[in-house]
This record gives sequence, C-alpha cells and structure tokens, in this order.
Amino acid sequence: MSSVSDWKGREKLVEASKRLSYLKEEVGRLEQFQKEADDLAELMDLSSQDPKIAEETGKMAEKLFKELEIKENEVFLSGPYDRNNAILTINAGAGGNDAEDWATILLRMYERFADRKGFKYSVLSRSFGEPGPEARIGTKEVALEVRGKNAFGLLRGESGVHRLVRISPFSAKQLRHTSFASVEIMPVLGEEATKEIEIKEDDLKVDTYRASGPGGQYVNKRESAIRITHLPTKIVVSCQVERTQGMNRQKALEILKSKLLQKKEQEEKAKMERIKGASKSPEWGNQIRSYVFYPYKMVKDLRTKVETSQLETVLDGHLDQFIEAELRLT
Repeated sequence: MSSVSDWKGREKLVEASKRLSYLKEEVGRLEQFQKEADDLAELMDLSSQDPKIAEETGKMAEKLFKELEIKENEVFLSGPYDRNNAILTINAGAGGNDAEDWATILLRMYERFADRKGFKYSVLSRSFGEPGPEARIGTKEVALEVRGKNAFGLLRGESGVHRLVRISPFSAKQLRHTSFASVEIMPVLGEEATKEIEIKEDDLKVDTYRASGPGGQYVNKRESAIRITHLPTKIVVSCQVERTQGMNRQKALEILKSKLLQKKEQEEKAKMERIKGASKSPEWGNQIRSYVFYPYKMVKDLRTKVETSQLETVLDGHLDQFIEAELRLT
C-alpha cells in the first residue's frame, strides 16, 4: 500500500486495502481458533473432576469443530474469483408452464440459500411466463445478483441443467412430467479485472423496455429497463433493477464485460485441453442434478453422487451438502 504514491494508483490502493483487510480477518480467525483450542485443552484436564465442566467442554468442542469444518471448506475456495459476488441466471427449458414453474421454484431455492448464508441479493431482470392454476406465475428467465463473502465460489458448482420429475400441477389428467431449467453462475468483476475487455459501441444493440411484472399494480409504466445484445458473440444481457435507463445500462455493461471475460477464459482453457489431448470438461449445458417428487422423493447430484430424500428441505435452500461435495470434487 505504501508503494502507491500518486492519485493514478487509487485503484491499486483500493484493491490492496481490501486485500489487507481480508488477510487481517483471516489471521484474526486463526488466532481465535488457537485461543479456543488452548482453552478447550485446559478444560479437558479439569472435566474429569467436574461433570458440569465436562458438559460445558463438550459444547465448546462441538462449536469449535463446526467452525473448523466451515473454515476447512473455505480452503477449497481458491479460484481467482471465488471471493467475488455472483450473478445467477435461471432459464426455463422446453415444457411451457411446467418448466417456467420449475424456474420459479429454483429461484426461491437460491434466495432461501442466500438468506441462510446472510447474503444480500436483488433481481437484475426477470421475464414472466403465463399465469397457471392457483395463480402460479412462472419464470422464463431471471438474473439474480448475490452479494456476500465467497458467493461465487460457493455457487459456481450450481451451473448446469437441473431436472425435475413430478405430477404436473398443470395437467388435468395428473400425468407425470419431466421439466428442465438451466442455471448459469458468473462472478461479478471489477474494473481492474475487465479493463482488457474493450467493447465497441457499434457492436452493441441496445433496446429499452418496461420492467416486466406479473401484471396489475406491478406493471412498470416507464421504459427504464435495458437489454444489450453484443452482436459479435450474440451474448444478451439485461437489467431492470435500477431506477433510470442510465444506471441500468451501466449495470448491464458491467455484466456484459464479465461474460466476455469468462467466455475468453473458457476458450483459452478449451484450447489448452485440445493441445494436451485432455478429455473435454463438462459444459454448463449438461445435467447436474435431479429432483424427483414422484414416484418417490429424492434429490441426487449426478457428479458427486450425493443424494437425499429430504426434497422439501433442499428446495428450502439447504444446499450445503451438495456444494461442499462439489467443492471437494474439484
């Protein structure tokens, strides 16, 4: 930090300050673990003589082991963007109302997961499907920004196709349907990371529209939402969460730069794998997890083989067992 001597180095100074704050926090946590372990060792010597001390020692040990387990999982979050915020995009697959309803269920699942982690989140853009029975409003596509420590690192393994098997609530004959929705996870990148990405104005097609809603009082009367199409790559991004066109445009461009950088890194990785003769890694379009409501209840991850019959619990945002297993797998 002391090496930055002029105002032009402000960005580097800010990044260095963030890094210093992070390292201080990490060292502080490790020192606290050491102190708690030392206290626990002393109590263990006394616990054989006093049942009350033994009970308190057991509670302290359980608490410390849980905290250490969480810290151990963080060791696997060593990617360049794992500590960043994340943008989570859900797209309903083919299947009409069923697929759109499934996308809405997944959105709620990730919102509940964020709540449990203490993360903040906001919907950047959302397009709604047609209303179904019981006033169910489906989702065609939604982009959710998740803000919190290690948000991208924890969520990156959720990228892929999620498959649902259930008795369709939209089927008058109560038939079993299979629905699909794709999930894409992207890190939120700052200017420093994306400064090498240049976007020409001529390469952009910019559309404005009214922020979508399920209807009624939620319909936005102003065309403040922005949709940007990057013509060379056909990448489309949109934002409708901000109050003005200008702010939505700025946010959409930030997302576009992150997508272009991620695309560039994926292409370089694929090129190196072809040179090495390595097997092609699975892309985001591949199915990663199945959620079965009928004829039995089961959630099974096809990569880690982790499975559970606690379907409702998983859909309520309890994803830790799947995320931790995927982190250790990679």
